[in-house]
Amino acid sequence: MRKTDKYPVEGSNALWQIYRTVSKWKAMRNFVFIQISRYSPSLRVKNWIYRNVLGMKVGEHTAFALMVMVDVFFPEKIHVGNNTIIGYNTTILAHEYLTKEYRLGEVHIGSHVMVGANTTILPGVSIGDHAVIGAGSVVHKDVAPYSFVAGNPLQVIRVGQTEN
Repeated sequence: MRKTDKYPVEGSNALWQIYRTVSKWKAMRNFVFIQISRYSPSLRVKNWIYRNVLGMKVGEHTAFALMVMVDVFFPEKIHVGNNTIIGYNTTILAHEYLTKEYRLGEVHIGSHVMVGANTTILPGVSIGDHAVIGAGSVVHKDVAPYSFVAGNPLQVIRVGQTEN
């Protein structure tokens, strides 16, 4: 079960009410810096932006590949450990805006984790140390340390020591 806080809304769907929950100026600033990070080939520049502009917790030697999309509205809810690789075009979300509510949840990605390309990580999940996430997966639940998971829906392929 994902750990998210739920906030009901009345009237139009929650996405139409987004600027009641987050400043439009924060969203615009974050969008610009996320786009710079998505296209930057420099891992140092990306990590500096993530830590110092967006407020993410990013460990040492963590690598975000090209085109990674972090949450525009709540990037400060994303925590990534040391020596982790986030694969090409991965999306990491800390929010969900639904028709009758919105949800916020922290994302914790451990150390020495390998996230394959084109993966989507949903709000409120934790990925344990040394886990491997197969390319194209949708991470909708917690992932145990040292496990290999993949798919949509996410399935455990192997638990125990992994090589990454």
